[in-house]
Amino acid sequence: MLNILSITGPIYLSILLGLLATRQGIFSKSELQIFGKFVLKFALPALVFNSLAQRPFAEILNVTYLATYLFASLFTLAVGYFVSIYVLKENKQASTFNAMGVSCANSGFIGFPILLLIAPDIAGVAFALHVIVENLVMIPLILIMAERNNSTEKVTLGKTLGGLAKNPLMIALVAGTCVSMSQIPLPQAITRTVDLFSKTSSALSLFIIGGTLTGLSIKGMRHKIFPVVIGKLVLHPLAVIMVLWLLMQLEFPTLDSELHRAIIISAAIPMMGTYTILAQAYGQDQTASAIMLAATMMSFFTLSGLLAIL
Repeated sequence: MLNILSITGPIYLSILLGLLATRQGIFSKSELQIFGKFVLKFALPALVFNSLAQRPFAEILNVTYLATYLFASLFTLAVGYFVSIYVLKENKQASTFNAMGVSCANSGFIGFPILLLIAPDIAGVAFALHVIVENLVMIPLILIMAERNNSTEKVTLGKTLGGLAKNPLMIALVAGTCVSMSQIPLPQAITRTVDLFSKTSSALSLFIIGGTLTGLSIKGMRHKIFPVVIGKLVLHPLAVIMVLWLLMQLEFPTLDSELHRAIIISAAIPMMGTYTILAQAYGQDQTASAIMLAATMMSFFTLSGLLAIL
């Protein structure tokens, strides 16, 4: 038990520190947005580039990992959407973001810091693979679903992908992959600079998550939020286990023990940090914020239990 707490403890203490610092007025939420922009524009891209550029391309292109995470996320997205429509009786727009809540994990701000503690050797590669699935498939798909029910200007797939092409994470992904494929050694001045920025991502990401939770409440919305929370923390990792088993029956290459553990744990973390931001653009931010608060609190117990099992 102490071993488990030594992993989850620093994660949630860092989140708590961010919450307390914001509640006490040391930092405002607007200042946290600046921190978040730094992490998204510099620290996480540096981490992705560093992780990919230093590894052989064959190690990066893990078909089994990519296929498992992709199909498990799509399955969870579909289940979340139809349960929200037909069981919870929500409208299509609310159901779209309920589906996003159960299928899109916070790989950067929570997932990577956890992987860095339990599997530091593969944490960067696993995170980069999550970036591929989430940024090339899941987010564009969710935006298109949301726009179908929105009366404002329609966003096409081409427009969405065009925006992603300017995303620093995607630029870092492509650049790191190119360096990996070419096997060109980079000057130490560049690698050390990138490494300095990448090391700032973990603690700052968790601190930001804590700050964004300040002032949120789940009162009066329990019937709406807990199905989504259970879907994210329980259904998504179960879907990963199911899809991985099916791929093994189809004789896909097996995952090594660290990647096997990493993909299940990554699916069991709360929803991504941009969840409430995207939901806000479609009038779903109040419910999304309550969902994120509940998921973050409950994940301490579910993740601790999962780590004990794995």
